[in-house]
Amino acid sequence: MNFRKIVSSVVSVLVGYSSMFAALPECTPQNVEKYKKICRENIHKVKKGMYREPKGSLRHKFITPGCDAYLDNLWDWDSWLSGIALCQIMLETGSQADINECMEYQKGCIYNALDYCGMDGYIPIIIAPNSPSREEMISQINVYDSNMHKPCLAQQAAFITKLTGGDAEWIRDNLNKLATFVNKYMTYHRDKATGLLYWNDDFMIGVDNDPSTFYRPRNSSASIYLNTLMYKELLAMKYLSECLDMPSNAAAYGRDASELRDSIIKHCWDERDNFFYSCDLNLLPVEKFSDSGFHLHQSAPRDYDCVLQRFSVWSGFLPMWAGLATPEQARGMVERNYLDERLFNAPAGVYTLAPTEKMYNIKPTQNPSSWLGPVWTCANWFVWRGLVNYGYEKEARELAEKTVLMLGRDFERFGELHEYYEPVTGEPIMNKGFQNWNLLVLNMIAWLDGRDEVREF
Repeated sequence: MNFRKIVSSVVSVLVGYSSMFAALPECTPQNVEKYKKICRENIHKVKKGMYREPKGSLRHKFITPGCDAYLDNLWDWDSWLSGIALCQIMLETGSQADINECMEYQKGCIYNALDYCGMDGYIPIIIAPNSPSREEMISQINVYDSNMHKPCLAQQAAFITKLTGGDAEWIRDNLNKLATFVNKYMTYHRDKATGLLYWNDDFMIGVDNDPSTFYRPRNSSASIYLNTLMYKELLAMKYLSECLDMPSNAAAYGRDASELRDSIIKHCWDERDNFFYSCDLNLLPVEKFSDSGFHLHQSAPRDYDCVLQRFSVWSGFLPMWAGLATPEQARGMVERNYLDERLFNAPAGVYTLAPTEKMYNIKPTQNPSSWLGPVWTCANWFVWRGLVNYGYEKEARELAEKTVLMLGRDFERFGELHEYYEPVTGEPIMNKGFQNWNLLVLNMIAWLDGRDEVREF
């Protein structure tokens, strides 16, 4: 054996040796049961640790993500997803009084957000106890050309309403504000040619450095993440309108949802890859020639309104979560994309960006948070729910078990959870103490056990 082969052999042994200790626990029935128990026990202990009392600009009770870095702030989609997880905890461990209390904190999140909603429909992404007044806040920005609270507020209201038997009277007096918020998205954040919604820029979009939006020109990214959320938001408004006996409003929101669904399928679905992508709207206008002379584009004018951004980003699975994908599309997404270990199927769950992408990078970053490959529990949960929705139970079970092993081991080793994780080994990357949507693993555990689970709207 020559020197090069000896070195190669030694390296292989060392890599295997190190990975043996870094790898996730083996996915055996015994380990899954062990880590389900660890997750449940630890999560049940903190069931009220995310509650916050009114303070400063936040006039109502609210929910925080749980980490010290976010101690007393109200975040948009964080409070929505945290609320779903908290309701699962209350279903499993809480008294009726506990459940009622949880509802009050969730309603408070919505009331606080709507306190900052004016006739323009703008609601900030984050509200802190020391946040300036609405008047001062909007004096510093162009509210019609700025990112705002993600379209999940109506979904949060619909979730609470559905969970409490369809009684929406608690939101009736504020429904006009909620409608103004939704209408702002549909009026000022929507591309006329495609019917798709776009981010104004990459400021606090949630999936922070998604390459389809990150450092992109203003008003150019028709994000599949944003559009899918908006589709569900319109359905939520339809549901709330029905609960409040407003049939004409309900019908209008239903039509808007159908039109947006058609736009998403028309422009974001790629038959070649069997996947949903974000779209680039940053195209020059089509020329209208006023004379008969030579023109560069006269024989081949542009007849399309956007181009696909073929980045393999986890949010391409969101149409399965939202139920807008056809069964045929779902099959292609699962078989051609989800099951491919080169793309999304990681040992710890779902790669948020496929390793095949040039931008793939799992180094720790906080501002923005890294979504360039690391596993986030909320991404695992959204994809898992989509798999369940379309009947892919085997795949859903595997993903749920991966999530249980990753988070259970984190609890076992560190006593707390982290914000995001290394996709191959499941090692925590940063932000110890982060609870938030990590607690949605309880939904997965309940489903695995065949027990009642709390469903988002």
